[in-house]
Amino acid sequence: MGFSAAFLAQSQQICSLIDANAVDAIADGLAAVRARGGRLFILGVGGSAGNAGHAVNDFRKLCDVEAYAPTDNVPELTARTNDEGWDTVFAEWLKGSRARQEDAILVFSVGGGNAEANVSMNLVRALDVAKQRGLSIYGIVGRDGGYTGRVADVAVIVPTVDPALVTPHAEAFQAVVWHCLVSHPALKKNATKW
Repeated sequence: MGFSAAFLAQSQQICSLIDANAVDAIADGLAAVRARGGRLFILGVGGSAGNAGHAVNDFRKLCDVEAYAPTDNVPELTARTNDEGWDTVFAEWLKGSRARQEDAILVFSVGGGNAEANVSMNLVRALDVAKQRGLSIYGIVGRDGGYTGRVADVAVIVPTVDPALVTPHAEAFQAVVWHCLVSHPALKKNATKW
């Protein structure tokens, strides 16, 4: 089997292993956030940051969910990183956004953050702020879910089917799952054009 065929076969395997009940639970949770007038803050780094910006558009346009990603504001992100440090950039952004218990966090991450290994501490610190303020926490994460998987109300874990391809599969399935969410009858309010 060639690489492309193997990659696509792995993608089919991941599709069959994703916990659909967890996806439904996130859809219901985000519908509740919208109903109570809460906002959705989507956090991601690297490719996951690109996914976060795209997802913000979809949640706002298709679901009437007030959504934001700190990585969409590059001047603020770089100013905070320069002045305060990368580890606290999302936590301080949440504080500046007056994040409150009506709101929710949705984390897109390959590993979910890991304080013990000092990996993605910006996510770990943001999740700590979210917990302190009573926000709902959701995640679409790879590997074992990391810190996000441990503290989230609901996390969809993208299963590892090939340790050499964790990142591309995790980031690809962030898109699959969020597109399922914005198409979900619990959330979708507006039709797509195509």
